[in-house]
Amino acid sequence: QALVAAAADGASISAEDAGALRWLESLGPPRIAAPPVRRGQAIDLYVPNNDLDSVGGDPARVDKIRVPKRWRPCFFDPDEPVLYVWNLESEPEEAARICAVATRLYQLGRGIDMAWAIGQVLDRNEVEAVLCSHPGSLRRPCGVGKTAVPCPGTFDSLVERHRRRRQRLATVGAGRESRQLFTQPPKAHFHRTGYDTPSRRLYFELRNPEGRFVSRPLVFTAPLITGLRDAAAARLQKALPGKSQLFERLIIGRNAGPADLARRIRLIPIPSIGTPHTDPSIRRILVEIPPDCPIRGDDLKWAFTGLEPRDSQTGETGSGCLVSTENTQMAKRFIRPARVFESVTPLALPVVRRRMDPTRIADEAKDGAERAREEVRASGAVVQALRHAGVRVSSVDVRVQREPFHARGERAEAFAAGTRFSKHGLWHATITFAGPRPQIDGPLLLGDGRYLGLGLMLPVPDEPMPGLLAFRIESGLVDTASPELVARAARRAMMARVQADLPHGESLPAYVSGHDENGRPAGGGQHRHIAVVADFPRRRILYIAPSHLQRGGVRWRDIAANHRRTVRALEGMDILRAGKAGRLRLAPTMPDADTDPLFAAAQVWHSITDYSVTRHRRRLTDEEALKLDVQAEILRIGWPAPKTMDVLAVRRGPRRRLSGQLRLAFATAQAGPLVIGQTAHKGGGLFASAP
Repeated sequence: QALVAAAADGASISAEDAGALRWLESLGPPRIAAPPVRRGQAIDLYVPNNDLDSVGGDPARVDKIRVPKRWRPCFFDPDEPVLYVWNLESEPEEAARICAVATRLYQLGRGIDMAWAIGQVLDRNEVEAVLCSHPGSLRRPCGVGKTAVPCPGTFDSLVERHRRRRQRLATVGAGRESRQLFTQPPKAHFHRTGYDTPSRRLYFELRNPEGRFVSRPLVFTAPLITGLRDAAAARLQKALPGKSQLFERLIIGRNAGPADLARRIRLIPIPSIGTPHTDPSIRRILVEIPPDCPIRGDDLKWAFTGLEPRDSQTGETGSGCLVSTENTQMAKRFIRPARVFESVTPLALPVVRRRMDPTRIADEAKDGAERAREEVRASGAVVQALRHAGVRVSSVDVRVQREPFHARGERAEAFAAGTRFSKHGLWHATITFAGPRPQIDGPLLLGDGRYLGLGLMLPVPDEPMPGLLAFRIESGLVDTASPELVARAARRAMMARVQADLPHGESLPAYVSGHDENGRPAGGGQHRHIAVVADFPRRRILYIAPSHLQRGGVRWRDIAANHRRTVRALEGMDILRAGKAGRLRLAPTMPDADTDPLFAAAQVWHSITDYSVTRHRRRLTDEEALKLDVQAEILRIGWPAPKTMDVLAVRRGPRRRLSGQLRLAFATAQAGPLVIGQTAHKGGGLFASAP
């Protein structure tokens, strides 16, 4: 709107300028960079209401019609510009024309505040450098919202509005019958879009002079972050001594007030997360800059680049230094939105467990009631930590423990060394956000140590593949349990819970029971009902939809309603009574489709549970019959024929039923899951990728 006013000479606009403005409105909404804003204290100003007639039109009684209007100032640096960034596919002539029009801009709106602008056409790298050096917040368009942006037709509507504004008063009639009519000009046509203001992020890697990764143990998270934070602040204070107190408040946190919490810099350690065997050492650091932080992004990048990790207690430095990187693959594992989060580094909570004298463990042992009370208090502290971190949710499920959730993680007590926190106040936690499937964006750090890298939560993917539900076996599994027995118990529990949700008298759907309405097993040569398997090597139970079991078989959209109803029935299942296998304590989990051995693509697959043949074949040895049946099943589910098949074991069960375990090798990598055989829906025939 200001550009149209700048281009106009009275009521006329040149054809070249009009063409350039029409071209500008055809572009998508711009990105906007604004100076950092600090809101002042709100006050009420009493001003006269536009209702003088209510006091007889007497201006002396204007005090009778004053009404309060809330006024809250916003403070910002006037030397920092507001940037509007449009993306161009090329460099047309219209862009240069818009730059020329921008030099004639003189005000925004019809107020008394003057404004001026310049236009530039920059390449992508130059634009990113300008945005990085801008100290304010960067707003990106994000769909439907309230902000007005130009769209096709905006220019013509502004011209028409100006023309009609000059003709608001019209004389109707003639002579004594004439009168003047006021006509409101039509409003300009704009599109409404939303803008979000994400935090800016700088990514660094720990590398030695040879360019190789340097790792720091996970338990040294807090000393590592403290050393890097203090070193970066000292470097900035030396270069810009006039802003020394600002760096202390917003980087170190010293003398920071309540208004500074939302503007503080966060240093986030990025442990290596992948397979269960991945060493979760720290090789990467993420620096997160809040939108309203007044420290320039390029200054922070300079301050952290080249820093050597220094122990905050001893002052010793190790090999390697921080190197800026554009590789964000590992960091994205902590940034993605999720419904379930698990702690990688423990939360520092203001709830301390009772300390037991190591020499009197037997006398001071805690009973179950005391442990339960400690966990309840810690769970309440986690909810408060969510509120302090700005996470507002109506319902949340929290579980705390001292043991790590990951195979190569560390107990909570191990992180206390070199910190101000007591080891009895450190807790690992898993958080599930309830409600209508809320998604919370990462990175999420909770607790009193969230600015020191403690309380780092890892998002657990929530249904990365539609049709998969998994539970982790926390405890209760006996050593002699068989996976088929546990799978059958899990299947019975599923049918019972689904039946409880159905109207009285309604039978189980074939998707759950595996039987048609006439009571016969659902056949037809295709997987049409859910499979239940027990994956003992990873201590979990999985419910797998038939859309994953057979390529080109049942489509997900045809079974989505049945599967969601099954998932709703299984929500909250935390105990499974599996007979001789034990009373299992369960917790929801979700495999990573890219790294999980049951789902990641691989060329070699080996048996986890016994494969049972679908047909009896005579005049063949047991190994030959087993191989022939497996090959037929592989082709039936749409997989290519295996290049080699090795029989690892052969068994004859009741009624001389043939079963066994195999190792299959394919010419090309195949993505799982691979569940085949007669007992595929009851825990048998499960395969996993092998080295």
